[in-house]
Amino acid sequence: KMEMGDTGSLKDSELPTALIVLGMAGSGKTTLVQRVTAHLHASESPPYVLNLDPAVHEVPYPVNIDIQDTVNYKEVMKQYGLGPNGGIMTALNLFATKFDQVRNSVFLFLYHCIVLSLLQKRVPEFKNVVIDTPGQIEVFTWSASGAIITESLAATFPTVIVYIVDTARCTNPVTFMSNMLYACSILYKTKLPFFVVMNKTDIVDHKFAVEWTTDFCAFEEALQSETSYISNLSRSMSLVLDEFYNKLKLVGFSAVTGAGMDDFLKAVDEARQEYINEYKPAYEKMKKEKLNPEKRKEEKD
Repeated sequence: KMEMGDTGSLKDSELPTALIVLGMAGSGKTTLVQRVTAHLHASESPPYVLNLDPAVHEVPYPVNIDIQDTVNYKEVMKQYGLGPNGGIMTALNLFATKFDQVRNSVFLFLYHCIVLSLLQKRVPEFKNVVIDTPGQIEVFTWSASGAIITESLAATFPTVIVYIVDTARCTNPVTFMSNMLYACSILYKTKLPFFVVMNKTDIVDHKFAVEWTTDFCAFEEALQSETSYISNLSRSMSLVLDEFYNKLKLVGFSAVTGAGMDDFLKAVDEARQEYINEYKPAYEKMKKEKLNPEKRKEEKD
């Protein structure tokens, strides 16, 4: 008999990958989720999709769980006298209190797929859980509810952070550096496998970004036209981020055309394997450390 949420009896290969999609407002997160979801459906491997943006007007892809079905964003703003960002954060906080039910729903879907695969003698088709987050990135990244949702997923499934960047906006080296600093802060905040998607490559090719992260001289040359103190800061920060760049995976992608999909899915697979090899042992160790004091207390009682 298996308890809901128990992954002990499941192999790593049977667990889906949880993709937490983050990015600045206007970076194309929702369009990317729509494109990836459509591709996975077409590949007969439909994902389990969660929308965590309570303020979105219309969700352009099929969702399994929508925060808007649980929390009324406008009512939250009215009831608590909040502004837009405060309303989104409060809606997320309310949703996070029930996130164990969300996780159980994912497991029910997973078990259903496993049973069907056994009956039909084929490999389970459920391989991904895709989570679309609010456009106000700081509301999710730096909030208690965002941490609860991220840690709950990471403690159960191979979890990957996908950070979306607007390539067209990053042609300015100072803007590019701002995005890389934010990417670095997300990596160290979540402590999970992570890669950057340079979106909108149908407008601007992302090769300049790859060059800037691998060749300091090329980035410094791009900064020559900048005369403000920010350019000096960006130059210094580029040296500081050198180690971060060495391990950073950049993927070019177009959410409009779907170009770069193979590279995107390859990056997901590599990040999943990184979780299994490096992050999963650390999470299991943390679980044991939390359980041991409780067991000792029970033994004393």
